[in-house]
Order: sequence, then structure tokens, then C-alpha cells
Amino acid sequence: MKKSYRLIRQLMLATTKIDGAYYFFAKKRGMKENTLALLYALDDGKPHSQKEICKDWLIPKTTINTNVKELTKAGYITLSRGENKREKAITLTEEGRAFTQKMLKNVYAAEQTAMEQTMQKFSPEFVDAIGYFADCLNDELQKRT
Repeated sequence: MKKSYRLIRQLMLATTKIDGAYYFFAKKRGMKENTLALLYALDDGKPHSQKEICKDWLIPKTTINTNVKELTKAGYITLSRGENKREKAITLTEEGRAFTQKMLKNVYAAEQTAMEQTMQKFSPEFVDAIGYFADCLNDELQKRT
């Protein structure tokens, strides 16, 4: 039990450090962390619903709603009818795509470098292992609430 506690604590500290890196990056650029996450989510070029982004990125619906309003007002995103007629699809405008690419350029470069450094020491399966752990932990915590 003590060994697994130490490993879990080590993993939790590492994920907190990762979250913090994105937080401080956004803050230094005068942007809210969740706005950065929303732009990151939309940068895959696909339309997404607010519900989907909330579920996938674990951002509260009220926060996403506020971010969507702000980014729409700035001309960076547009809302249109999605596949589900009840939910609107969010996509980047051309101006939004240019802004997002500018904002995320250094994020993507840092992620790429960090991944290359990590791959020199570990196999790519570490990503699958962390994802599996996250799914298992989520399932177990859901059972206990």
C-alpha cells in the first residue's frame, strides 16, 4: 500500500505540474486557462458542442458558456446548427484560427520538445498507461460518490 501511495502521489504531483504549466502560459499571455483549453479543443478543425467540450475537457458549462460568448464577441468563433439540432456547433473563424495558431504555436513547440525528450527515455506506452489510470480512477471515484 505504501508503494502505491507514493506512486499515486508522484503521478498526482506530475499532473498538477502539467496543469500548472498551461495555466501559467495562459496567464502570461493575458488569457484565462479555460479559454486556452477551449481554443486548443477547437484547433483540431472540427466543430464541437459546448456539451462535448465540457465532457472531454472537464470545464464547467457556465465557464464554457462565458468563454464562447467572449470569443464570439471577439470574432474568433462562430456558432452554427450542429448535427444535434438542440446544440450549436462551435468552430473557429478564419480570424480565430489565426489567433489560435499564434497563441498555441509555442505550446505545440514546447509539447513536441517535451515529448521528444520523454521518448528518449520512455516508450510511447506511458501515454496509454496514464490514460488508462485516469479512466480507472474516474470510474472508481464515480462509484464512491
